[in-house]
Amino acid sequence: MSKRAVLEVIALGVEDAVAAQEGGADRLELVTDMAADGLTPSPATVAGIREAVDLSLRVMLRLADGFAAGDVDRLVGVAGELRGAGADEFVLGFLDAHDRVDLAAVERVVGALGGCRWTFHRAIDRAADRDALRKQLDGLPGLDTYLTAGSPAGVDEGLPVLCAEAGRHGEPGYAQQVLVGGGLRLDHVPTLLAAGLDAFHIGGAARPDGWDGPVSAAAVAEWRRAVDGG
Repeated sequence: MSKRAVLEVIALGVEDAVAAQEGGADRLELVTDMAADGLTPSPATVAGIREAVDLSLRVMLRLADGFAAGDVDRLVGVAGELRGAGADEFVLGFLDAHDRVDLAAVERVVGALGGCRWTFHRAIDRAADRDALRKQLDGLPGLDTYLTAGSPAGVDEGLPVLCAEAGRHGEPGYAQQVLVGGGLRLDHVPTLLAAGLDAFHIGGAARPDGWDGPVSAAAVAEWRRAVDGG
């Protein structure tokens, strides 16, 4: 386990980003439209947040609800626009109609990222075979993280899968960091830390007033203490 666990917080705008940094976040995931579980933010939003904080930023590449890639040419174009606005880390993940990884779409989009680091998001939790998905993606440039709850239903149900996959770290397809998120609660953290998992992703948990309210620096600080083993 690394000396300091990674705490990633979803940010919708500058106010969220500043509060997350104040609370001790290490990284932000930048999205818009949480009613659709997070879509691609505008280049202007990315540029504004980049100017406001000095945290690592991972920007969502997802144009519509669901896990189908949709218009891949448009995704490639949007990726270029976001890079022009200062984005240098990304979040993406596409499945085909059979819930297998859409490798052609992933490879096209990743090819537009110029080696930038990226996370494969919770599409893995909807995959027909998550082990096969990992092995198909193994070796793609920039892939260093999987965001997963271990189950489509969230961390409560996914804990056994998360802990088992942590034990496979270093095997083919399992070199990437596991970023735990999706129904994550503070009481899950000790079990996850004990299994060797050291990266955590929060969204609503950082917002005491729900998605209509901003990120709370105090809430992020509480999570910072928890993931640090406090």
